Amino acid sequence: MPSEDKKKKAQAKKDAVKKRNQKQTRSVSTVLDNESDVKTDKETNSTSQNGLLSQSSNHNQIRDDDFVGSDDENKEVHQALVETLECLDLVSERVAAYRSVTGVLASHPEARDVQFSNLSITFHGKALLADTRLELNNGRRYGLIGSNGCGKSTLLAVIANGELPVPSHIDIFLLQREMAPTNKTALECVMEVDEERVRLEQEAAQLALDDDPETHERLLEVYQRLDHLDADKAEAKAAELLHGLGFTAEMQKKEVRHFSGGWRMRIALARALFVRPALLLLDEPTNHLDLNACVWLERQLVNYPRCLVIISHSQDFLNGVCNHIILMNKQKLTYFGGNYDQYVRTRCELEENQMKRFKWEQDQIASMKDYIARFGHGNKKMARQAQSKEKVLQKMVAGGLAERVEGDKTLTFYFPDPGKIPPPVIQVHQVSFRYGPDKPWIYRNIDLAIDLDRRVALVGPNGAGKSTLLKYCMLPEQIYFVLNSLQLDPTDGLVRRHSHVRMGRYHQHLHEMLDINMSPVDWMMQCYPEIKERDDMRKLLGRYGLSGPQQVCPIRTLSDGQRCRIIFAWLAQKAPHLLLLDEPTNHLDIETIDSLAEAIDNFEGGLLLVSHDFRLISQVAKEIWVCENGTVTPWEGDIFSYKKHLMRSVLNESQ
Repeated sequence: MPSEDKKKKAQAKKDAVKKRNQKQTRSVSTVLDNESDVKTDKETNSTSQNGLLSQSSNHNQIRDDDFVGSDDENKEVHQALVETLECLDLVSERVAAYRSVTGVLASHPEARDVQFSNLSITFHGKALLADTRLELNNGRRYGLIGSNGCGKSTLLAVIANGELPVPSHIDIFLLQREMAPTNKTALECVMEVDEERVRLEQEAAQLALDDDPETHERLLEVYQRLDHLDADKAEAKAAELLHGLGFTAEMQKKEVRHFSGGWRMRIALARALFVRPALLLLDEPTNHLDLNACVWLERQLVNYPRCLVIISHSQDFLNGVCNHIILMNKQKLTYFGGNYDQYVRTRCELEENQMKRFKWEQDQIASMKDYIARFGHGNKKMARQAQSKEKVLQKMVAGGLAERVEGDKTLTFYFPDPGKIPPPVIQVHQVSFRYGPDKPWIYRNIDLAIDLDRRVALVGPNGAGKSTLLKYCMLPEQIYFVLNSLQLDPTDGLVRRHSHVRMGRYHQHLHEMLDINMSPVDWMMQCYPEIKERDDMRKLLGRYGLSGPQQVCPIRTLSDGQRCRIIFAWLAQKAPHLLLLDEPTNHLDIETIDSLAEAIDNFEGGLLLVSHDFRLISQVAKEIWVCENGTVTPWEGDIFSYKKHLMRSVLNESQ
């Protein structure tokens, strides 16, 4: 029997989960009930289930057999996690209830393609798509792009949740949330997603116990189907996928509940690749991956044989994987052949031709109107010509005129000149450290110097200590400190910082410091009381892509990408000498990333960057440092030569 202490601990865990769930539900309910301008990007759809989805989604829920053991503590934890998922399902249902979706199936009911005409989606009264066409053809790999808040994640959720009448033979997998924590191992969680194989294996085990001849005939049918599914290779296939995503053999046997959210997202991604559905929907799949895993995933997806739709902010990843691009803009879906670079070229050509036509039509209209005004009431001959031109003008208008091309909203991220300070700004001399005396070394005897003229990108596998090194650089001259509730154990070395250096560190969880009940303007004015005029603060936020109502609405109604822009505005106001950026592109759209790259390029200070975005690194980094095997080594070459090196490693491992 469990002790009273264990019972109390289990009850405390359960109460904590309940309290957190109630808080989350109240927060989301407040947004849904009180805000008419709720944004529709990832935060409103994050409750969609992972799993094979046709008309409903129930493949990622925790079942009784997800937890081994039968003691009371396990039961309490199990019940708490079940309640967590029930809370998330409730929120998901409420989000879907505020959506209105209409569309007509345009493809054959038995076709492998999915096509809808007259598709319209509204959320909380805001039109995301209006009378447009959705076309997802088998064998194509689509990149879905559009500005933050336009509804890309909502569109994927609508498809996966059965809000459109997708034919039942089209199995769908939406990857939008990490794997739920269970007592099953990572390998088991990947293998169980193939429900048909699991069901047939269970049936075969039961039938094998029966000597009835009819049962024997059914058993042969089951074995034939299992052979067709390559059931005997399932475990090896699952292990290979997890290995490609960075899981060692030991990690594959580890229970999922012991992994962080980022690693559980990788498990969910492995499940998607393992089952290979007819329609695979991936929402920012590279967000939790290092460069090594990004290269591996690119190679996996470039040969995906069925239909694939990816939302990604990485132009390099879209170039490497996609052969078609879908632009979600102005409530319409527009289709382009080729990868992202080809899309950019094609769109530029189309817009250039459209502007030429627009100018020609406007010149013609102005000329005809002038002629009609001058000679419409003259002699009969001139009047007849004026009437003829008026008819031509009416036909032009009735036939549809070219619209003026409206360029995308331009953002002007800006980091002010911090002023000069003499080197070295940061000096790391012969430093070694690790997480505790019984843990492996993260770094051994490293020497680094970071000055204002250095632009460095840190690359290497997850766990190599890239983010840890950024945190280490933020510290004053001290060796022992607590990081993520674990004490690093340095043995030697010294870290020196210039006494006047100002550093600006960006990381993925920085937006958690935002007061979500305040508006961006009010929160920024609270942080920087020296800015007295609201108009001045609104101008500042406008440079980072927050305009109009977005500046004065509660932060909780903004998308993750829009919240990140607030953080960058806050960071820039600190006027740092040195930028320490840890995955700054997560949640940003492509246009925002380009603006960020331009701002960094014009920045007068130093840069230390950790990113999985090859293109951003190529735009801003002058040096590449490889963090691996306890060392930091300069890379002789640019980031794309490093990518080729990773690609060769992936190919060698697969052979």
